[in-house]
Amino acid sequence: MLTKSPPRKSVNLSLNVELVAEAKALDLNISRLAEEGIAEAVREEKNRRWKIENKEAMESWNEWVKEHGLPFAEYRGF
Repeated sequence: MLTKSPPRKSVNLSLNVELVAEAKALDLNISRLAEEGIAEAVREEKNRRWKIENKEAMESWNEWVKEHGLPFAEYRGF
């Protein structure tokens, strides 16, 4: 089964000349590497923001667990 690639957009980037030369000498796909780096940065930023947005709920849950223990703990086999 073939999967369709997401649409692509051309962009201009300013990159370190020496780094680009090294990447090309190693036959690395600079566009893919840049995309992977941006995707990782996006994931990390979304995670960071989620933690900030949900901090109060997580703290509340942790307090509940401290007071009452883990739900269904009696059924744990380990």
